[in-house]
Amino acid sequence: MNGIYFDNAATSFPKPPGVAEAVAEYISDIGANINRSSYAKAYDAESMVFETRQLLCDMFNGGDLKNAVFTKNITESLNVILKGLLKPGDHVITSSMEHNAVMRPLVQLEKAGVSFSRVPCTSQGKLILPELEKALRDNTRAVVMTHASNVCGTVMPVKEVGEFCREHGLIFILDSAQTAGVLPIDMEQMNIDALCFTGHKGLLGPQGIGGFILKEHVISQIEPLISGGTGSISHTEDVPSFMPDRFEAGTLNLPGIAGLNAPLKWIDNKGIDAIRNHELKLTEMFVSGLEDMVANGLLRIVGLHNIGVISVQTINKDLSEAALELEEKYKIMTRVGLHCAPSAHKTLGTYPEGTIRFSFGWNNTEKEVETAIEALRKIVREA
Repeated sequence: MNGIYFDNAATSFPKPPGVAEAVAEYISDIGANINRSSYAKAYDAESMVFETRQLLCDMFNGGDLKNAVFTKNITESLNVILKGLLKPGDHVITSSMEHNAVMRPLVQLEKAGVSFSRVPCTSQGKLILPELEKALRDNTRAVVMTHASNVCGTVMPVKEVGEFCREHGLIFILDSAQTAGVLPIDMEQMNIDALCFTGHKGLLGPQGIGGFILKEHVISQIEPLISGGTGSISHTEDVPSFMPDRFEAGTLNLPGIAGLNAPLKWIDNKGIDAIRNHELKLTEMFVSGLEDMVANGLLRIVGLHNIGVISVQTINKDLSEAALELEEKYKIMTRVGLHCAPSAHKTLGTYPEGTIRFSFGWNNTEKEVETAIEALRKIVREA
């Protein structure tokens, strides 16, 4: 690849070996839809989709594979769950570190009579757990929360939040955009009722494929957001009540599912621990290399960066100019701005200017991190 790619929190790149080939093979050699036809290639497609559901449920301890549903992305998944579950008069709890994939649906629902409370986090993005109890109301229905911040990599205490939800009979919805494929997620141990995921980040698949996994007891509580043809019970115009057809109307992104199937196997073979440890090693190296600039007041690092996501602010240089210089002079690709998470930036004290975000992936190297450290050093000292 020409340049250094540090924007894996937006989408992972490059993909592991076999991903592009799996997409191409589906398009070139299979091509058929599932649930619609009764010939060999259609059964090949069905087998691939069946296997992918199983791989996801195995990774997340999600139980019955029929409860793994495919969508376009995690934003769609969160919209399906939140808008299908919450009704006027309901109350939901979230955190002050959420992405707009959570906040915009909640603000939209608020206008329709759903209320929500934003549990505060520290200036490093860490959830203040005792505030959960204070946010609880008689009409609280659910908690929806990110697993880790897309701005600064701070990881939320998901197990403790799950225990809180179990104790109070609440539905726990987890946004795993930054952690699926990087941190262990166990729906049973963490008491997660609805796990929303996207395929194109830590799961190392292509864009345009995501989904969610539901516990059995919440399925009937969620009204489908989209309805239409499923290829099943075609004699009726009612929405199917069984899974996954209840939520999978229309034609699925089968090339995308094929492109997700391959990296799920790759991750299983590589090991989530190995991927996480590699990214954390690069993170620690990067943060350590910036210490002199922080000490001299030239740079600010925000959050706890518990995963390979680090946000910085250049104190004496405009952030956009610094990010542009990183690419034009040093071929380093980052993301600058508010990262679709204004609430998180307000919590971290980086609103409205935002940050420059460096996010590492499985393919990044120590040499690339060293290059980024030296590039930042030159940029901030020349400001």
